[in-house]
Formats: sequence, C-alpha cells, structure tokens
Amino acid sequence: MGDKKSWEPLPREEVIKAVERKRPSQRIPLTRAKWWGEGLGEQYGERLREFDRYPEDTAMLWVGTFNVDAMGLSWEIRKEGGYDSSCVIDDWAKLDEFIEKLPDPDNDPQFEELIRQAERARADDMYLMFGWWGLLFETPWGLRGMQNLLIDYHVEPENIHRLHAALCNQYCRYIERGIREFKPDGFWTSDDLGHQTQTMMRPEKFHELIYPYYVRIGNLLKENSVHWWLHSCGNNTALLPDLIDAGVKVFHPVQKHTMDEVAVAKEFGDRITFLAGIDVQHILQEESPEGVRKEVRFLIDTFDRPDGGMCIAAGNGIVSGTPFENIEAYLNEAVIYGEEHRKKFAK
Repeated sequence: MGDKKSWEPLPREEVIKAVERKRPSQRIPLTRAKWWGEGLGEQYGERLREFDRYPEDTAMLWVGTFNVDAMGLSWEIRKEGGYDSSCVIDDWAKLDEFIEKLPDPDNDPQFEELIRQAERARADDMYLMFGWWGLLFETPWGLRGMQNLLIDYHVEPENIHRLHAALCNQYCRYIERGIREFKPDGFWTSDDLGHQTQTMMRPEKFHELIYPYYVRIGNLLKENSVHWWLHSCGNNTALLPDLIDAGVKVFHPVQKHTMDEVAVAKEFGDRITFLAGIDVQHILQEESPEGVRKEVRFLIDTFDRPDGGMCIAAGNGIVSGTPFENIEAYLNEAVIYGEEHRKKFAK
C-alpha cells in the first residue's frame, strides 16, 4: 500500500501543456483514473472514498444529445436482445421521422445545471471537458443493431450517409452550444471502432462512411480551440492515421493485448496525445500490487515524452473482483512515478 498523502488536481494550464505537448513541468495528468465500473461500488461501498486523496485532473460535463424514449416516435421500439440486437430504426422508411423529431439543442433544459457545473470547474481552475458516449459507430449500432449496421455498410450506404449526416448535424449543434455555454478545453466522446484483433470494419469503409463526419466535427472543435478526446476500445492501429487527420487530439485507451503500445507510441507519439489506459481485464484483476506498479511504469516510460503527450487513466471501468490493493497500487504509482518521470525531463 502507498502512503496516505493527498494530491490536489493539476492547474488547468498543466493539463493543456500535456495535451498540446508543450513540456508540462508537473506530474502526468490523471483523467478518468477512478472509473468505477460494474459492481465495484457494491463490492467496496464507502471504502472507495479512500481513493478521494488521488486526483482527477479534468472536470467532466455529461450531455445527452437525444433520448429515443422521449422523442415521441410513432412506432414501438424493439428492445429485446440488448444493445447489440435491439433496433430503434427497424425500417429505413422511418428515418425521416427520426431525423425530424431529434430534439433542439437550443431548447434543451439540461444545460441550466451543466452551466452551473462549468462555472464551478472554471472557478477551481480545472481543465474542463464536456461530451457524451457514442458518436458515429456506436450510436448507429444502437439504432440499427450491430448485425444490421454491418450489413448496411455494404447494401445501404446512401441511408447510412443520411443517418450519419443527421447525427453529425445534431452533434455539431450540441457542440456549438456546449462551447458557447461552458467555454470548455476539451470534448469527450466514444466509438468502439476495434475488437480484440482488428478494426470493426475495413479502414477503407471507415474512410468512406465515417471519416467525412469526423472531419466536420474535428474542424468545428479546432476552430474553437477545443481538444478532441476519443475513447475507442479494441485494436484501432489501422485507423489512427485517419483519426489524427480528422482532428482527434487525445486517444484512449490503447487497449493492451490488442494494440502494440511501444510501436504505436513510436509511430504516432509526435502527432497525437495518448490517454493511456491501464488494463482492467487482466493486469488490475490478476497481477500482484507490484505487478500493477510495474505496468504503470511501463505505460509512462512508453508514452510520456520530453514534450509531454500523455495522460493516464483506467482502460475502461474497473469492475467488481478487482483487488482493492491493486487499485491503490495503480493510482499511487500513477501520481508518484508520474511526478518522477516529468522531473527527469526538467533536468
């Protein structure tokens, strides 16, 4: 177990320096480091408060872009089978109504409380992000079902483009309001574009059907000096050139056993910042505390560069069954070794 020292969040400017690779002088930022996943709260309860002494160096505002149950669609939504096989738009003839009933961001009441949260974060000099889960692969996957969607890519490309264009319009309007109301530093979203061995689609198909809309979002964020943070599980190596070109600034998590961390850092580390995620499937669950510390040091040695370019996180939600002492070892080593590593570059 580590000592009982507490750490304050980094100043906003230090996180910006790390993201923009401008030689941050303090420790490596922690972002979504305390990502408590399924069952962990039930397992440890109030004991998780012991980790309050470890910082989260970014403040996050979660925005909902639409709720299909509240859209007043004229048909009953089929939900059996879970997210992979449920189908909101089970007939492309329903797409026009779906688009027509997407909510108006300018009249969205959720912003009232989010604006107050943003004001508190800025008053505390926190790096501020806003965003949501699911973009242009995960959201269509939820609307069409995984099997339908992957077939659609080949037999319904025109309808896929219509859906993607509508979603992109919706996202850009929410981003525009978020930028106006929150004055954020970053935008967070997700698209699980890979699986354990390769991408969910051929890179050529991604470039054809999704990349143009990523470019539009990336340009909007760049014009407003907002960093784009993208979470994508699985092996994304083949897509990183397109993601970088589209404007993704920070990539998470570089999933262990699917991507080669050393090769990825060497090839892309001068063009994109990595929110390196410690493996929650095996390392955190199966290693000893010293093995966890060794992995944290490996990630920092691999991704942190003299100019920065690294933050550290959990790779995904830390789930029940994860030893408490392993979570402690991961967080403690992240701050302590993160400080030591930056000091080396300052000499």
